[in-house]
Amino acid sequence: MASIWVLVEQDGDKPTTLGLELLAKARELGEVTALLLGPGSDQVFATLGEHGATSVIHLDTGDRLPSAPVAAVLAERVASDSPDLVLFGQAYNDRDIAGRLAARLGVGLLSNAIDVRLGDDGVETDHEILGGTRIATARTSQAPFIVLVRPKSFVAGSVGGDAPAVEKLDLPDVGSAEARVEGSHIEEREGPQLGEASIVVSGGRGLGSPEAYQLVEDLGKQLKAATGATRAIVDAGWVPYSKQVGQTGKTVKPDVYIACGISGAMQHLVGMKDSKTIIAINKDADAPIFSIADLGVVGDVHKVLPKLIETLQAR
Repeated sequence: MASIWVLVEQDGDKPTTLGLELLAKARELGEVTALLLGPGSDQVFATLGEHGATSVIHLDTGDRLPSAPVAAVLAERVASDSPDLVLFGQAYNDRDIAGRLAARLGVGLLSNAIDVRLGDDGVETDHEILGGTRIATARTSQAPFIVLVRPKSFVAGSVGGDAPAVEKLDLPDVGSAEARVEGSHIEEREGPQLGEASIVVSGGRGLGSPEAYQLVEDLGKQLKAATGATRAIVDAGWVPYSKQVGQTGKTVKPDVYIACGISGAMQHLVGMKDSKTIIAINKDADAPIFSIADLGVVGDVHKVLPKLIETLQAR
């Protein structure tokens, strides 16, 4: 059976959703070892087992930035244990560690994949191109195989596995590559989180002003939804980057996505086009967003949203 290693980052007291998505794919391909990045706990280890990991390699960096020491210790371990595939998510720490690991091992890596297959001759990955309108397939036979996977490519799900065996690795001194965290700030978060919400309401430049984004927040509150935004209004400083949906922001896949004043630039569509139901509100009947919308409302968001909010409040 193939040996599949998966980097899973810890977020608070649980593994990230992205990490659990990768475990779902990994257990289809072979026997799974989770590379847990974080302080760890019995609860976290048990969750990894429930999602298919038979063993855990624990990487606790404390106040050290993880990329350099984790890549260094994994390079030694990959060289000795020869896993068939190492999976990373398309996220900040994952990308940094994967790149450093590939450089240390002298191999390439495949990034931004939406599917992964193992064969006798190597690994094969699928990638969305041209804004997701086409699928390109990449192949490599240069082991060890390192693949970065886009969020929401797979569905996380528990399979009720047993508690995994846990091994904690000591991290080496990496000299001049070493860096430490001098301070951190945890952003206050209320309501559903953007990457996990079943309903997302997003706003774009068609709102006209930063103040008008409050309409998106008000609608989101009524629907118990997460709120998002396009890159244009994030770059303009209307809302924080944490709300950005798109190619350089978050990828979301909610049951319902409501696009308010969003024209539908390809950069944005890539991050939300796989939503189950897309509702678009825009006064331009020719806006590209309508080409992927399941329901389109041609109208001014400044008139449509207050009426919608009023109706929901009346309920």
